[in-house]
Amino acid sequence: MPSEWSGAAVDPGGGKPAPGEWRSVEVPGRPAAFAGEDRVAYRTVFDDPRDPDDDLALLELRGCYAAAEVWLNDELVAEPDAVFEPVRVPFEPEAENELVVECRAPEDRFGGIHDTDRVPADRSVPGIWWGVDVTAHPDPFVVDVDLRPRATDEGAAIDAAVEVYAGEPFDDRLTLTTKPAGDRRGRGMMDRASVSAAAGERAVVEKSIEIRDPSLWWPRGMGRQHRYEVRAKLGDAARTSTTGIATVKGTEAGGLRVNGEDVPVRGVALADAAVADAERAVEVNANLVRAHAHALPEAVYDACDEAGLLVWQDLPLTGPGVFDIARGKDLAERLVGTYAHHPSLAAVGVHDGPTDTFAERVGSGLVDRLRFRYRVWRADYDRGAAEEVAGAVPDGVAVYPVVGEPGTDPDAAALYPGWDYGGVDDLEWVRERYDLDGAVGEFGAESLPEGVDPTEADEASGPDLAGFDRAKHDAVVGSDDPEASQAYQAELVRGITERLRTDGAPVVVANALRDAGDAGMGVYARDGTPKEAADSLAAAFEPVQAFLVGASPGECEVVVANDAPEAISGTVRWEAGDDSGELEATVDAGARAAVGTVSVPESASSVDLSLRVGDAGVENTYRL
Repeated sequence: MPSEWSGAAVDPGGGKPAPGEWRSVEVPGRPAAFAGEDRVAYRTVFDDPRDPDDDLALLELRGCYAAAEVWLNDELVAEPDAVFEPVRVPFEPEAENELVVECRAPEDRFGGIHDTDRVPADRSVPGIWWGVDVTAHPDPFVVDVDLRPRATDEGAAIDAAVEVYAGEPFDDRLTLTTKPAGDRRGRGMMDRASVSAAAGERAVVEKSIEIRDPSLWWPRGMGRQHRYEVRAKLGDAARTSTTGIATVKGTEAGGLRVNGEDVPVRGVALADAAVADAERAVEVNANLVRAHAHALPEAVYDACDEAGLLVWQDLPLTGPGVFDIARGKDLAERLVGTYAHHPSLAAVGVHDGPTDTFAERVGSGLVDRLRFRYRVWRADYDRGAAEEVAGAVPDGVAVYPVVGEPGTDPDAAALYPGWDYGGVDDLEWVRERYDLDGAVGEFGAESLPEGVDPTEADEASGPDLAGFDRAKHDAVVGSDDPEASQAYQAELVRGITERLRTDGAPVVVANALRDAGDAGMGVYARDGTPKEAADSLAAAFEPVQAFLVGASPGECEVVVANDAPEAISGTVRWEAGDDSGELEATVDAGARAAVGTVSVPESASSVDLSLRVGDAGVENTYRL
């Protein structure tokens, strides 16, 4: 990969960028020096990468945001217009090669969350975000191995599309070898296909590979994450891709069915994405991540495949306003096509946050409820365009055309009691009044990490509070103290999560896993430091957990949620002040059951629940 890069902000004008001055930058990356710029050009010079046995080279760019022009040795060789699609350019190198890439900010509605003020400007710089590689190859060579797994009546099949490039005319046979990935032992299968190409041609060979008695990929907690490697070999050139076999369908209730089994979803939204976020999602007991109005890098998908995390992938479309339906359909097809080889890809969201009904917070009194209803009544949104785009999403994934507030008739609700309006206790009546008993695509509250003082936000060295709503924060927390801020967020996230799970919501997605700026809805700070809410969400997301409904002095019901794939039988032990007792619990797989009540005395300061199933146990503590 070229190691030395320079960059410059450039004006529109056509042709290869030629700014008056270049400055040193790191690529891949998002140079903060160009924050707020609409067009940024990047330049590097590299030597011929070939060894004596090599004939050609391949340039690969990943994550060009949001559109780009790629100039290689003064020739315009590619014009990508979607950050999620990689650019691959075969070429014959010169002794010294110049690469110039001009990246442009979005010029339509499909810039996603990075085209909003919810992400800091230094995270939205037009650039090459994910990777650049220049590799040497023989002639001919394999450019790409695209895989699409599918279930069949006999088992499964992997449809392979192998792209081959030839500098000189050729006619040969391609060998495809398929075997279990990783440490799994298994007999490989071999297929052959004829391939020919003219000089300078990129030929595509399609082959369907039958997999009999397939080992399926399962979400974490439901089974193992089996995967397959497909290696395409042409002469001395070879390339390998990995996939997994899993069928995903949406249910009538708004949930997800994987390999024929309903999967209770415990998810977290990603406002920003790094490979380490897969591990953080596992730490809070999530089994799904939602790419909130942006595309995930391939490396993050790979991490989700390995960890057994389902991925809900949004189109990069968020906020009020009309959009080009044809462009949306095209992007939806290409988005799924790009990520179809990942067994973790489970769902696609089309239009996120189409209204801004609660830009200003509404309280929780009787008059406030009337104000809430009036705002919802005035919300004006036609979901027809989102449904048209959803119709273009290829089969094999669930689709949520609209993720929005009450009043948008959402397929997945955005519910923010305790932040946009009222408190946690308002969740029930909002869901009941507006028929929102299906999937919940986002909820939460913002908080301040340790060491962040919002009063310093306007100073040159102060925190970047992009997306942080200080007015709402002050209204619900009443303090700039990070400890109080995190305590409020932790209780709210826990309260809503528990109520949604005890009510049997099929999909529960907390917003968000990690802050994009220096404060926000993440249960982790921007640098990955856990906030107090990380522990509370992890406890509320335990796959098998006992919950105390409406924790307060008096009679409280105990509900046990079982997200495991088998029925459970166990004992719930409880302590409240000087009182204690036991309740027997038997709960079917993927179900919830009320197992009894607890009499909480007025003198109790907390209630401790512990659920024991065989040798495993889990605890849940409520401070009154």
